[in-house]
Amino acid sequence: MVLAVSAAAMIATAGAGMAQTKLKWAHVYETSEPFHTASVWAAQEIGKRTNGRYGIDVYPASQLGKEADINQGLSLGSVDIIISGSSFAAKSFPPIGVTYYPYTFRDADHLLAYTKSDIFKELTKGYEDKSGHHIVAVTYYGVRQTSSNKPIKTCADLKGLKMRVPDVPAYLAMPRACGANTAPIAFAEVYLALQNGTVEAQENPLTTIEAKKFYEVQKHIVLTGHIVDHLNTVVAGALWKKLSDEDKKTFTDVAQEAAAKATAEIKQNEAKLVAFFKEKGLTVTEVDKSEFRDTVLKNVAFETFGYRKADWERIQAVK
Repeated sequence: MVLAVSAAAMIATAGAGMAQTKLKWAHVYETSEPFHTASVWAAQEIGKRTNGRYGIDVYPASQLGKEADINQGLSLGSVDIIISGSSFAAKSFPPIGVTYYPYTFRDADHLLAYTKSDIFKELTKGYEDKSGHHIVAVTYYGVRQTSSNKPIKTCADLKGLKMRVPDVPAYLAMPRACGANTAPIAFAEVYLALQNGTVEAQENPLTTIEAKKFYEVQKHIVLTGHIVDHLNTVVAGALWKKLSDEDKKTFTDVAQEAAAKATAEIKQNEAKLVAFFKEKGLTVTEVDKSEFRDTVLKNVAFETFGYRKADWERIQAVK
């Protein structure tokens, strides 16, 4: 026992004598969301596994800027680690954005299988070669569904519908292929826009529809399932180059464990929400996703976004 205490004391003394490297981990999500709670766990766990050599502070809810800002911050040195979508990674390397093309992934399990595939390694390497930054983990964000004040059963039912969609090309693909009139209203203003009729519909994962209370100002949930959404955990190139191989493994292992924690929580929450919306009096409609998918593939070219159809086909083949 004495020897154990002495060893622990020596480790503590050694750790105290070393200069701690302080790092900033940033994202745009609220403190109640799994993306934040998992990030806080990861920051603490990296500290533990490196004997306190790294001290990581997590900045949620856009404290260090909007998503575009924190992505730029990786290169500017204002942030060291971020959680962000592939649409932003695609600004450096367009082909990686193919994962946001409608109906690329069948479900969360297909997405997670992709992260273990050769095509994932190739796309993330392409991003790293272009940007200098390293993707260490992928977190499931949820399947994007549609909410509306009008019933929707087919793709054609979206024709002329005033629909809020983020101003991201791949997100616009399905609504525009089906003929919706899209509006890029700021996320913080969506509830009011739905309430006052500026738009009649929007699309987001069920967890977001619940968290932002969009169900209060919508009558229908339509399970279009058009995008299986995800977030990347990205380490700034300047930091990644400085890490030893051992520390790189620690950062990667912890980030992937954190992503798995958040993914499990999102999947669990999502599974409960169809019943929740029905209890709130909304109509929940299943649609023929293949009809939506075929319309998108017919009307929206991959090349429009800088994506490669061959990459999409390889992802489709991942088991």
